Amino acid sequence: MVIVRSNGAAPQAPGIAVKLARPAPASLPDAADKTDFFCVGDADALAALRGAAREVVELRDGYYEDGKGGGVAIWGQGRFWEVRSDPFTVTEAAGPSKPARPATPDAEHVEVRRAVFGA
Repeated sequence: MVIVRSNGAAPQAPGIAVKLARPAPASLPDAADKTDFFCVGDADALAALRGAAREVVELRDGYYEDGKGGGVAIWGQGRFWEVRSDPFTVTEAAGPSKPARPATPDAEHVEVRRAVFGA
């Protein structure tokens, strides 16, 4: 996921999808009248945006607020993301489609409370 910072309309390019928009943070020196568009797309489409002289900001792991109580959470070195309407409600996500480690029927059951506290 990247931010396309623009003082115009949202990016309209094949292979690019805008997931969220917010006003550019006021702490940026050139943020006046600009909008941040959180976009996903394949590498070629993102390279085309950069080549079209668009301001493209690579995102790192973290939480990016939208100014309305929600935002975008990114983790796993940028591979996974969630769009949230508030800090606890996910409206859209991209992540693993299956559990990282499948449960096995013969796996040992451990009672953590007893193992840690002896109770």
